[in-house]
Amino acid sequence: MRIRIYIVEDEAIKRETIKDYLLDNGFDVLDFENPSVALESIKKDLPDIVITDLRLPSMDGISFMKEAMKISSAINFIIITAYATVETAIEAMKSGAFDYLKKPFDLEELMLTIERLISIKKLRDENVYLKDRLIEKYACCNLVGKSKAMREIYDLIATVADSTSTVLIEGESGTGKEMVANAIHYNSIRKNAPFIKVSCSIFNPNILESELFGHEKGAFTGAIKHKKGKFELAHSGSIFLDDIDDIPLDLQVKLLRVLQEREVERVGGLSPKSIDVRVIAATKENLKDKVSKGTFREDLFYRLNVIKINLPPLRERKEDIPLLFEHFLQKYAQRDRINLPKVEEEALEPLFKYDWPGNVRELENFTERLVTLNKSKNVIDKQTVLSHLPENEKRETFNLHSIIQEEGKSFSDILEMTERKLLIWALEESEGNKSKAANLLKMKRTTFCDKLSKYEIE
Repeated sequence: MRIRIYIVEDEAIKRETIKDYLLDNGFDVLDFENPSVALESIKKDLPDIVITDLRLPSMDGISFMKEAMKISSAINFIIITAYATVETAIEAMKSGAFDYLKKPFDLEELMLTIERLISIKKLRDENVYLKDRLIEKYACCNLVGKSKAMREIYDLIATVADSTSTVLIEGESGTGKEMVANAIHYNSIRKNAPFIKVSCSIFNPNILESELFGHEKGAFTGAIKHKKGKFELAHSGSIFLDDIDDIPLDLQVKLLRVLQEREVERVGGLSPKSIDVRVIAATKENLKDKVSKGTFREDLFYRLNVIKINLPPLRERKEDIPLLFEHFLQKYAQRDRINLPKVEEEALEPLFKYDWPGNVRELENFTERLVTLNKSKNVIDKQTVLSHLPENEKRETFNLHSIIQEEGKSFSDILEMTERKLLIWALEESEGNKSKAANLLKMKRTTFCDKLSKYEIE
């Protein structure tokens, strides 16, 4: 498939020169003098690459680029201009341009830029294809990841899905235990049968017993009619027992019998009912430790622990963060009907540094918040990410609080200590790059360096 390139340039000779050169090199090319006409063409037929001048008759090149990216964020832009400055270059790149060429430029230089862009686009498209296949396989449960740990989990899911063996999923809160349970059920021969989910932590013991095993009419006050329990409702399918670590000891005995005998007896019932149910349980705590403490039955533990899947916390599989972040960006951009914003490479750095105590759930909530509050942005940069990360809020609040609590400090002392900590923070965030650090604090580099000298910060 040939690469389609649009040229938007008001100088006819230069426009024709670039067009002829690109046609000779095998590209499909359309050229435009007016950016408004180019925008109308983009709506009908998307180009792969747009080469645009910065100075155009009806709008500047960056404004044109932003309007085009509202139509599709997949277009790649190369900006050309005779009025190159550092400021305009930075603005162009921040707005989403791939590269920036200063007139006069050699046509071979343009070709090298295009070839580099195509090479990166090819890798990006291949990654998207692989990610789409991965996401499609587990689309029912939003399981996303390409780390070694996640690949092993995918393999294990594929191996155990069609068996009837009980599965125990262990992992911290927010790691995606329910998603794994979904993947097991919906990739099994039981996928068209019921899949019943129960959270063992939200019911008091009496209600939980009735929820799980059902009850007969008159079994207790308020039991005005008989009720099927979740195990009966899950017959021929699967049941997911979330937070199994919270189930009371007296109910553990009854659950053990269900697993051993494959039959369930309703509260107030006289005879057990046979059931065919695949049991998938999840725990946020180490059940072996609970057995040692006497808060979980050892025999039940062994009945549950037939096939164990350990879900690692997100901090132990950080290589999955870009894939998860992009997945959630797509999800919420689609929900809010906005174009998928481009993510600058540097914007991922804070995501890698943060430990994500709430795991994948926290990353999803963070991404939803970021999309919701930045709908007008075509590009997600590092500062945007930093401004929404809870670690920044906690760190700054804690530091200020600890400074104020120190005895004998005057107001001027507190101001100086706070300023010093901000300077150190900016240096750490920019990995020692003083220009970037100054930019983070919205001050001139010279002012920043003067303050470093003042506080003897090297």
